[in-house]
Amino acid sequence: MKQPSVLVVEDEPAIAELIAVNLRHNGFRPTLAMDGDSAQREIDAMLPDLVLLDWMLPGASGLTLARRWRSDPRTKAVPIIMLTARGDEADRVAGLDAGADDYMAKPFSTKEMLARIRAVLRRRAPEQSTVTLEIGQLKLDTATHRVSYADQSLKLGPTEFKLLQYLMSHAERVHSRGQLLDKVWGDHVFIEERTVDVHIKRLREALGDAAAMVETVRGAGYRLSAQAMSTASPTRG
Repeated sequence: MKQPSVLVVEDEPAIAELIAVNLRHNGFRPTLAMDGDSAQREIDAMLPDLVLLDWMLPGASGLTLARRWRSDPRTKAVPIIMLTARGDEADRVAGLDAGADDYMAKPFSTKEMLARIRAVLRRRAPEQSTVTLEIGQLKLDTATHRVSYADQSLKLGPTEFKLLQYLMSHAERVHSRGQLLDKVWGDHVFIEERTVDVHIKRLREALGDAAAMVETVRGAGYRLSAQAMSTASPTRG
């Protein structure tokens, strides 16, 4: 079985080596990069299965790198977990908004790190079955990983794609944040419910004219409904 490769972007050698040792002992193949330039060279040479990305780096920051990789079609699907000493909610949200899949505040335990890595890799695993979902003019194809609305292609991040897939598979139902974490993120022992709000916001932004289909049900959660478009657009499928 192939060992998942992990690019560790961390400028403190002692921390980087400790992470690398623990990854090797648990079935991963780590590669170390100490700054943004070396991280970019590693990414250009070969795509890793996941990136552990420190926020504070010499030169380009982790946020800058995350945004760059998310905007590049070649690297947009590579999972990113941010590592940082900044633990405030605003910083966590900034990391997620930059494209990170998860966020770890230092200091963190080896057990937590491995659990988060495995959870993110499970979320990013390809779907086993091919499904095409269609609600109104919104279409999602799991085989091609494409989403369109009114025949216009939409660009969604991997987590937003999986979130939309679940909502479309269970349309008109209200889902709490906890239920979405359970069904979309899977192992959410280390993930806060606030994460759902961040990804819902990003999903709506990506959906554009179809954003109104993702409804907030106050005190309950979120729902995807084709009926919502009747008040937001004159066109209904």
